[in-house]
Amino acid sequence: MTAKGAATRRRIIEGAAAVIRESGAASATLDDIGARTATSRGQIFHYLPGGKEELLLAVAGSEASQVLEDQQPHLGNLTSWQAWQGWRDAVVRRYRDQGVNCPLGVLISELGRTTPAAQALTAQLIERWQSALQAGIVSMQEAGEIDRSLDARRTSAALVVAVQGGVTILLSTGRIDHLEAALDAALTSLHQSAG
Repeated sequence: MTAKGAATRRRIIEGAAAVIRESGAASATLDDIGARTATSRGQIFHYLPGGKEELLLAVAGSEASQVLEDQQPHLGNLTSWQAWQGWRDAVVRRYRDQGVNCPLGVLISELGRTTPAAQALTAQLIERWQSALQAGIVSMQEAGEIDRSLDARRTSAALVVAVQGGVTILLSTGRIDHLEAALDAALTSLHQSAG
């Protein structure tokens, strides 16, 4: 794909994301997306031959990357307790700003949570997130700040679950205090494991 073609594809995906945020995945039409991005149906199908399903998957992938990007620079540098607190604050801020509207969740639901494409995308997001957290735990273990006997892989998995559990409650109730409590408890537990 040429640089111009890649830019057009990216513009279509970003425009589709904006339309979906405003009107929802079910209501977003290719005509709406074309109007937003100044592209024709033919161009949309040229760059995304699978049509709306491929477009939704591309937008979901972009939204998944944004979930992790919003946690930077903390997530990529969890080498101190200050960085861990910064990460916690970034996560809470992201979901407080998002509120009950979760574009990624809506997109995955629209694609069908049990479809191979949606499952692969979700698994990729979770793996990237968990790997970054695991790297932070290992770094802190090497610095003597976290007990080396702690299983970094399982602990990072528990941290992801703490976030997602808090987010699920936020989406159901509009309350963010469960997410804050889960993260605070997880970080307190990590801190207390210091060797």
